[in-house]
Amino acid sequence: MIRTLEHRKRTKIVATIGPASQDIGMLRAMIRAGMDVARINFSHGEHETHARNIANIRLVANQENAVVAILADLPGPKLRLGNLVQVPLELTAGDHVTLTARKDLDPEQPFVVPFDHQDVLTEMQVGDRLLLDDGQLEFVVSSKPGADVVCDVINGGLLSSHKGVSAPDTKLSMSSITEEDREHVKFAIEQGVDYLALSFVRTADDIRELRWLMRHLKGDVALIAKIEKAEAIVNFDAILEASDGIMVARGDLGVETPAEHVPVHQKNIIRRCNEAGKPVITATQMLQSMIDNPRPTRAESTDVANAIIDGTDAVMLSGETAVGKYPLQSIEMMVKIAQNAEQYLREHEELHPVKLSADALQDPKLRTVPAAISHVTAGVARMLDARLIVASTWSGYTAQRVARVRPSTPILAVTPNAITYRRLALVWGVQPVMVEEFATIDEMIEVVTQTAQDEDLVKQGDLMVIIGGVPFGVGSQTNFLKVLAVGETGQTPA
Repeated sequence: MIRTLEHRKRTKIVATIGPASQDIGMLRAMIRAGMDVARINFSHGEHETHARNIANIRLVANQENAVVAILADLPGPKLRLGNLVQVPLELTAGDHVTLTARKDLDPEQPFVVPFDHQDVLTEMQVGDRLLLDDGQLEFVVSSKPGADVVCDVINGGLLSSHKGVSAPDTKLSMSSITEEDREHVKFAIEQGVDYLALSFVRTADDIRELRWLMRHLKGDVALIAKIEKAEAIVNFDAILEASDGIMVARGDLGVETPAEHVPVHQKNIIRRCNEAGKPVITATQMLQSMIDNPRPTRAESTDVANAIIDGTDAVMLSGETAVGKYPLQSIEMMVKIAQNAEQYLREHEELHPVKLSADALQDPKLRTVPAAISHVTAGVARMLDARLIVASTWSGYTAQRVARVRPSTPILAVTPNAITYRRLALVWGVQPVMVEEFATIDEMIEVVTQTAQDEDLVKQGDLMVIIGGVPFGVGSQTNFLKVLAVGETGQTPA
């Protein structure tokens, strides 16, 4: 299902599937409205439900002739309190709270709070901050008697059982992949999902560990690193290199780092992903008020537009489509905001988000034939007023490299690889199409020309800029660029 070039949005939309959106009729409406990626949140629900939802998404996407990637989101090691002996526990600044992993709690001591993570307690140091309930309460470690940790309350409030705990100052040694995650990974591979998102990534080793596990289970799934820890900001370059894509998970990131720093972190992360040619998703509370209301706030619509202007590949809906009252309207609103932001960028090219810096252009990884050809493709298409850029790709990297520079010319990616076909649903501006395998350049040109015409993307006489790599079927080998006028033959390579 390819919309006309004039009306097709370039920014991709990730929508979380839940009770509000798992009905087949609603899934069909969401796909028609513009959902490109369906997120399955393993923090909620059972595998049986997830399997049914995945099957229904695939079914409806096939019926609609649409490409929809499936992103499975792992819960990760979320730190939580246990059952408090007094609920709620009212805390004020200056109170003292003891965190303990002991099971034999005294009902007469409500300020002794269960925290079943002895390894984390051991690694905490005096002076470390603890943020609870999404940062609403703040503690500071004041002493460590025995195996327990005593904290001073800095910002108080009402504390309940099972609230989340963030330790932004504590260097944790625990793996980002829990035993529960391992079961989810096995299930995700069995279901053939396209992307796996790892929560609470701290270093590139977390991604490498997940990749090893995936390969051990004979899986082939692209890995998304969720940036939501202060440590991940410090180690971002290595994490980006080890990952296939990035999610800016602004909820926990806004707890782990000062809220006023999050906008700058978001801009820097998006820019570096653009330079690397890897997809980036901006997530969390984008249209949060639409969980209960049919329209977003002005601040929310501005937030979405600014992420698009920054250069994000995708914007994500969480509770809005999973449990909200207006899942379809949330997607429709995302599409409208995206179309307007993209139109603004087309009219103000000097504000274009992707301007590779001098430092980036000196990067040895970018000073290659594939990177150079991909980089100039947008310029060639613009100078010649080409109707379409066609990227012939096996691995998807050719299309990703072209998309990196955000060309105003639409991008059609043709691939015989079903895995690549679905993964490209996440990449900005790329419309993937499945084609039969081809053996020669002439055969490839014939296939891509016919495909573009079949999809009503070009007509006789329109110029197309075609890039790809030979030999075919080998990833990361972009090595030719050709300009063709539809219906003409014998064109000379540009």
